[in-house]
Amino acid sequence: MKDISKYQGIIPAFYACYDEEGRISEERTKQWTKKLIELGVKGVYVCGSSGECIYQSKDERKKTLEAVVEAAEGKLTIIAHVACNNTADSAELAAHAESLGVDAVASIPPIYFHLPEYAIAQYWNDISAAAPNTDFIIYNIPQLAGTALTMPLFHEMRKNPRVAGVKNSSMPVQDIQMFKMYGGDDFVVFNGPDEQLVSGLAIGADGAIGGTYGAMVELYNKIFQLCRNNEYEKARRIQYACDAIIYEMCSAKGNMYAVIKEIIRRRYGIDLGDVRKPLFSLVPEDEVHIAKCVDMIQEAIADYC
Repeated sequence: MKDISKYQGIIPAFYACYDEEGRISEERTKQWTKKLIELGVKGVYVCGSSGECIYQSKDERKKTLEAVVEAAEGKLTIIAHVACNNTADSAELAAHAESLGVDAVASIPPIYFHLPEYAIAQYWNDISAAAPNTDFIIYNIPQLAGTALTMPLFHEMRKNPRVAGVKNSSMPVQDIQMFKMYGGDDFVVFNGPDEQLVSGLAIGADGAIGGTYGAMVELYNKIFQLCRNNEYEKARRIQYACDAIIYEMCSAKGNMYAVIKEIIRRRYGIDLGDVRKPLFSLVPEDEVHIAKCVDMIQEAIADYC
């Protein structure tokens, strides 16, 4: 049976790190990587939605991943999201990721055109073939990709021995249960929606990948620990606190990742830069929301950690 322990834990989605001119900052990328190690996360999910991947070039994504791998020094599980909106570019990123020794590559389905499932399977299998010695993680996020991982498509992809898991960001937790039931004990299912981490873990998720984790790692680490100890009532209270913080983040006019980066700057003293247009930067009116989020995070850590 395959050992999936390297995927069992809290894996923050890695944020894009820019300099003052909006270019990828290797220095800030390394600084954030080292901070996450210090905070005790299991791994990082690099160049996904939180990494603003669809607004970056292949070379920028390569530069980010190279900096993360260098700074991690083998202390983190590293999953590289490599999907582009064409197979050739995605395969190039997958081969590059394997050359760096990442633990897994991951991919959403192709977006915009609604392709038949056999074409989606071919896309994923072609990407996987470009990294033949590396685990492949399917990223199921139908609300953004426009395509869901159906059970027939799931069973087709399970024919590929490199397919090791699913990052499931669909809202029904039943999807996690089904992927885990049919995937088996050595198949990894990651909970995607941050707002329902407790539910995902309770129904069978092995680990968790989330876009808000970096703002409040301490709380999510505690949730994971409590759930593993079957202390779900305590975990639920922290989940409610995290959800209230997320709702406050989403109340700002600026993009949520702009809000999170400012929270990180205030909490940890690390500047990750702005977000890339067309994502919307912070406006002065967002100050009240950011200050409230920081206070809510600190209060929840004091109460539960």
